Amino acid sequence: MASKTEGKGMTRSQSEISFSDSDASKSPTKSYRDYRVRKSKLIGMVNWTHVCTTYMPHIFVGGIGVLFALICQQVVFEIINEQQDFKPSFSHLVAIFIAIKNLFERQVDSILSLRKDALFSPAVETTFLILIVMAWIVRADNPVYLLSFSTFKAPESWKVSHEQLIEIMRRQNCFTDDSINFMKRLLAKSGTGQSTAWPPAIVQVLEGKKRESSNSASREEAKTVIFDVVEKAMAKANVKPRDIDVLVINCSLFSPTPSLCAMVISHFNMRQDIMSYNLSGMGCGASLLALDLAKNMLQKGRIGGKALVVSTEIITPNLYMGNQREFLLQNTLFRCGGAAMILSNKWMDGSKAWFKLLHTVRVQGTSDDAYQAVYETEDKTGLRGVRLSKEIVKVAGKTMEKNLTTLGPYVLPLSEQAKVVMSLAARFVFKKLGTAFDTKKFPVVKHYVPDFKRGIDHFCVHAGGRAVIDGIEKNMKLEDFHTEPSRMTLLNYGNTSSSSIWYELEYIMDFQTSNPLKKGDRVMQIAFGSGFKCTSGVWLKL
Repeated sequence: MASKTEGKGMTRSQSEISFSDSDASKSPTKSYRDYRVRKSKLIGMVNWTHVCTTYMPHIFVGGIGVLFALICQQVVFEIINEQQDFKPSFSHLVAIFIAIKNLFERQVDSILSLRKDALFSPAVETTFLILIVMAWIVRADNPVYLLSFSTFKAPESWKVSHEQLIEIMRRQNCFTDDSINFMKRLLAKSGTGQSTAWPPAIVQVLEGKKRESSNSASREEAKTVIFDVVEKAMAKANVKPRDIDVLVINCSLFSPTPSLCAMVISHFNMRQDIMSYNLSGMGCGASLLALDLAKNMLQKGRIGGKALVVSTEIITPNLYMGNQREFLLQNTLFRCGGAAMILSNKWMDGSKAWFKLLHTVRVQGTSDDAYQAVYETEDKTGLRGVRLSKEIVKVAGKTMEKNLTTLGPYVLPLSEQAKVVMSLAARFVFKKLGTAFDTKKFPVVKHYVPDFKRGIDHFCVHAGGRAVIDGIEKNMKLEDFHTEPSRMTLLNYGNTSSSSIWYELEYIMDFQTSNPLKKGDRVMQIAFGSGFKCTSGVWLKL
């Protein structure tokens, strides 16, 4: 049995999966230190805009103080020059403020009349101009910060082992022996641990009660998960409910009326003018979509706004009760979970934020195979469920390739980008030469897969299952310590759908020692969703 240690609300388990067996042909295991370069080379990779805008608000405030001090100095010197026997007194202090007021009024009048003579000294005007430029730079960047996030930790009464889960399925009295054995095999290969959460409305079957799938039972699960993570996230960020300007909740398969957003607004007594959005049907990749929506709303609104994003999936009403194999995976892989994130675009929040959002990328598949890859429908007997297509691996590979191609120029060093360009150019040239000379003797140049490890320090790969993690690890040539957060999340919590990437980030922050998180590190989250879509986001640790 996996050993466990408690810490900060998260259980850390030794994985029951042998990481080294995932790909026997891999190169020798490396340390995270192998991906560090000399500081002189690292400077070329720094995004100086992000560096400057992180500290710019504090410099801006200090600059305003300097500007005021220079104006006061100019006025005081003028008063001293006018009065040879100058002695400081309260009347002089009043005179200074009146003189400053008169200076500003005369400066405005002179600007309006296309002034010929400057009233302020060169130092004052230069400082004022610098502050205007700094304000423009900060406003143009309009950063979005992650102040805090929180994940749901289910009570012990919700947790079941593989054996108990199979017993729950058996007591439904609707699954054939072949289906039960198939689900057993799926569980054995899934990478999930022996203590993962299912909702009370289903777990109560072990006590001899009937399974509940009613709307009220589903709402109870939603309230338990969502209220818990929202309260903890706001407490960590020291934010009150009425401080929230934007609320976005994503839940793919449970979309009641009134919405989950309305439920949260009512429970926490949020403001009446809050902008709320409820996203459904977007699958496991919806958290980054919700986050991207919140980011856009903040950047289009007033500076200094705050957003609350909640990602969850409700299991209670979504147990498949048939025997068609392509529907049965949802019964063995998905688990209860949720996460809440507090975002801000207030300049001064950069000093206390955990992360700064650098980039978000979304790629939507448009083919029929992509649309049908994850599809909610009825089986041959009319029972509702989510069908997973045999083409899902191929579709996921294509969308991920397009996503990383879009993201690459923003995060990869120039050396890696140059290799990609060279491989594409070589392929084009040899293809044209082969066509021109009507021969196949010219070499076929393989696509160069860029090494994202040179631009990204940590990876949060959606814990969609052991096969998903293995596939991404192999295609992106990641090391064991890069996929450790995903495997440990899958082991401890199962596939919690869109919230899984936040359990992984939590593991990186609180538990991972094989690749410790440091200030300045870049973290990449990548997930997949129905439709079919691939979403990614990159964060900078502050």
